[in-house]
Amino acid sequence: MNAPTTPPRTAAGWAAVSYALLFVLAVLANFLALGSVLEPGDAPGTAAALVEHETSLRLGAVAFLAVFLLDVLIAWALLVLLRAVQPDLALLAAWFRLTYTVLLGASLVALFVALELVETPGASDSSVLLALQSFDFLWVVGLSAFGVHLVLVGLLLLRATGAPRPLVWLLVVAGTAYAADTVAHLVLSDYEAYADLMLAVVAVPSVVAELWFTVWLALVATGRRPAPSARGTGDYAERTTSSRSLTV
Repeated sequence: MNAPTTPPRTAAGWAAVSYALLFVLAVLANFLALGSVLEPGDAPGTAAALVEHETSLRLGAVAFLAVFLLDVLIAWALLVLLRAVQPDLALLAAWFRLTYTVLLGASLVALFVALELVETPGASDSSVLLALQSFDFLWVVGLSAFGVHLVLVGLLLLRATGAPRPLVWLLVVAGTAYAADTVAHLVLSDYEAYADLMLAVVAVPSVVAELWFTVWLALVATGRRPAPSARGTGDYAERTTSSRSLTV
């Protein structure tokens, strides 16, 4: 007798709920943990801001921890949902998301170090700034793996029935933007001069794509859209209809 497996619609439901929570927590984590503290190039200002906003930073760290756990759940749920399309590619997509998740979890160590340093007598302000920048960059490196994950999810949906094509390509664009931002951090010595531009390049497609993806997952979970499956060779009409669909 075959072992029981999680139905794709159930997995879609877990992914949709987790994504919805992740959006809220990621915004809180980013602004609480770094937005009110990190001042690149200003070590004394960063250390002083950390002391002033220590509670916010700790709450942000908790939010990042929740994001870390939710991403593991999403990686599993999307694997269950998409393995009917192409099992090996779905597994690879899950590995890339888990790689990002591991790096996000590891980056929290640097955040903890920054909190410890600011309370350690004799610790320099530059060491506090370096710890926060290490957290930030380790997270950015992880986002490159997350970008590859989005591209692979887009390719899987491209090979599946029932997925709207604009969403597919938007996921690919968003994933490419994440990877490009990581490369920009590495090759641009004055990245901060382009930070606002890169934020727009990454944020616009990623927010739209992932919000749309969340809605689509919820529709799959509730049966309003079909669960993705591999395209057959004889369903030309279905392929044509789905490829022209501009709806969620």
